[in-house]
This record gives sequence, C-alpha cells and structure tokens, in this order.
Amino acid sequence: MSDAPAERASGTPPEPAGDPAAEVVEICRDLLRIDTSNYGDGSGPGERKAAEHVAALLDEVGLEPEVIETGPGRANVLARWGGTEGDGLLLHGHLDVVPAAAEDWRVDPFSGELVDGYLWGRGAVDMKDFDAMLLSVVRERQRTGRVPTRPIVLCFTADEEAGGHHGAEVLVNEHRDWFDGVTDAVGEVGGFSATVRGRRVYLIEAAEKGMAWMKLTARGRAGHGSMVNSDNAVTRLTAAVARIGAHEWPVRLTPAMEVLLATVADLAGTEATPENARDLVEEFGGATRMIGAVISNTTNPTMLGAGYKVNVIPTEATAHVDGRFLPGYEDEFFATLAELCGDDVEIEYVSNQQPWETPYEGSLVDAMTRSILAEDPEAIVAPYLMSGGTDAKHFRKLGMGSFGFAPLRLPADLDFTALFHGVDERVPVDALEFGARVFDRFLDGV
Repeated sequence: MSDAPAERASGTPPEPAGDPAAEVVEICRDLLRIDTSNYGDGSGPGERKAAEHVAALLDEVGLEPEVIETGPGRANVLARWGGTEGDGLLLHGHLDVVPAAAEDWRVDPFSGELVDGYLWGRGAVDMKDFDAMLLSVVRERQRTGRVPTRPIVLCFTADEEAGGHHGAEVLVNEHRDWFDGVTDAVGEVGGFSATVRGRRVYLIEAAEKGMAWMKLTARGRAGHGSMVNSDNAVTRLTAAVARIGAHEWPVRLTPAMEVLLATVADLAGTEATPENARDLVEEFGGATRMIGAVISNTTNPTMLGAGYKVNVIPTEATAHVDGRFLPGYEDEFFATLAELCGDDVEIEYVSNQQPWETPYEGSLVDAMTRSILAEDPEAIVAPYLMSGGTDAKHFRKLGMGSFGFAPLRLPADLDFTALFHGVDERVPVDALEFGARVFDRFLDGV
C-alpha cells in the first residue's frame, strides 16, 4: 500500500485541497440504497454488498482494503492509511442498520430520497451518515495528497446493531494484528448539536453505559386454569417484571456528565447538583430522552412469553429486560437487580457488555473542539455519556481510548434523538456537508 496516490510518487507537488464535502451526499445516498437490515437472527441481507461498495470506493483512490467475512453475507472492511509518525488511530463505523417497515414511512426507507433539504433512509443518522463523511474525507485527502502523518486504520463493521458478534468482536478476537499500535478510536454518536437556551452545544461521546440484555425465567407447577394454584410461574414472573419496570434508580453523575451539566448550568445561571440534574437535562428539549437516560441506571422490560392455552397454567414464564448501567456503578446495578427479581426468578444474560469512560482531555479532544469551533465559532463543545452501545465496547478491550465524533450542525427544532431507530429517519443535507468539513479539519489536528 502506498501512503499517497500514484502521481505523488514522482515528486509531483500535492494538488490544491478540494472540497471534503463534495461527494458526501452522493456516498451517503448510495449506502442508504443498500439494504443492510440486521434482524439479529441472521435472516437479513447482511452487509456484504455494502462492504464491497465501500472497498471499491477506497480502492479507487489507491488504498488496499480487505473485506473480512465472518459468516454468510456478514462482511467487514479494513484498510490502512496515513503515515508512520506516532501511535495509531482507529476510525470506525458500522454498515448494518435496524429493520424498517416501509408502510410506516413517508418515503421508502431504502430509497435514499432527497426531500425538503433532508436525505431520508434507514441509517441516515445511524450511521451511514458518518460512514459517508469518513469516506468522502479520506477520498478527497487521498486524491490531493493530504494524507495524515499518523497511522490510521479505517474500519467498517458488520453486526453492530446486534452486539457486534459478527463484526467488531470477531475483528478484536481473531484479527488483532490490524490494531497493533492503535491507541485511540473515533466512531459514532457524538459531535451532533443540541440547542440549549439559544446556544448550540456539541456533544462529544466520552463514555457509554454498560449493556445487560437479560432473559428472566420463573418456573412453577403446571395445572388446570380453573383450579387454585399458589405456584404460578406467570404470577411470579410478572411481579418481578413490575418491580423492575417501576424501580426509580437514583441519580449518579459520572465525570463526563458532571462536565456537561456544569456547562448547561452555567447557561442557566445556576450550579449543577445531583438534586437539580433532571431539571438541567430538560434544557435539552428533544435530546432529553437520551441525556436523561445517562444520569442513572435504567431497566426496561421489553418482551414477555408464557403458556400455550388459556386454561393451562404453564410450567415456565419468561421475560426480557434491557438494562443499562453507568460506569463505576456496576455493583449497585446488579445487586439491585437481584433484589428486584427475588430468589425464584432466574437471570440469564443474552448480552453483558461493560461500560466505559475515556478522560475528556488530550490532543484528540483539542482537535475535535478546534474543528467544530472553526466551522461554528459561537458553539460550545462538551462531553456526554451515551445511553446505547457501539462497537467502541469491543475496541476498548484492546486498551484504546474512545470517542464518538460524527459532527452534525442540526436545526434547533429537529427532534434528532427520536430518529435513531425511528420512523422517517433522515439527516439534513447541510449538516452532512458540515460534518465532512469538520472531520476534515479534525484530521489536520490528530
């Protein structure tokens, strides 16, 4: 692999810098038109077609991508880029998306339509927008010879929406040599703006909650539905589920959220405390649903199953619960959960992934901050803790510091966080172009 296009080899001076946003909309649109729905059970189309498309875009500008298949149709793309100075940097995004029911949408979710200044489609914000930003910036810099001196690994993964077990987890466990010397990683769900008291605040992901997807099982004595039965599995299970769903978890502020809420408190003319944390979170408007979930642990029952006939008391009843826990509060979470379930309900972990938090400091933070302020000088930049999970959980196992930085300057009236996994997912075209310009500046500073 060469570090620059072929025309550089003869000593030709670099071409003038082009527009890093010139093809970001086209690339994103093409990716949205490739259905990579991940149903979590292997029944979807997989990521292979999208992976081949990404690999072709990288190959076209002189990189040497490798497509790594981890199952039928499940594909990841890796490529090396940049120079040899300093520690390696991982830039990663995932290619899969959650399913979409076309009848619920105003447009075909896999059409990539441009309507009213927005690019519509499943994956527009989660996260083919960032994939497109990254590809457009890499391609423009590669063409014009502006290759970073730092060694960079580009990674586009499968299966993030189902835990990364066919994607980042396999890469970390079986292809670790790709990440030798990499100390930092930058991925999704950060760098977007929220408007607080008339000011745009850009949220950099510096932490993630842990994820505990649980299957609860209660067992009892089977019998006729017309008879007295004090050993009813359904009764036992639903009582536990009701306790879990109704539990009010206490406010716990991690370092990232202490910084963010202090920033908001300053705009509101007050001070941030655990007692007024929920009031400060309300300042984020539509983003409250995400920010409000990261000042405490959460447990949401999501599925129930029992029985096969109305007049038969079943032997077994099951439920699934989506639990998310804060960095540093793991012990409190699991101890409380055991108490809420009681001794007669068994807990099995479908997926149990640890939380993480990266100190909000250093050269990457400086580069992210400078790149945003260069494009939006009146903005405020602050860290936050993400309620969901990303591939960063797997890459963190290799000791990488991690951040989420997919920059978007958003309209104040857009309920952005509702678009994640939501109906009518879309991204403003000007926000997509803004993100490409910001990410180009960011690479100048890494």
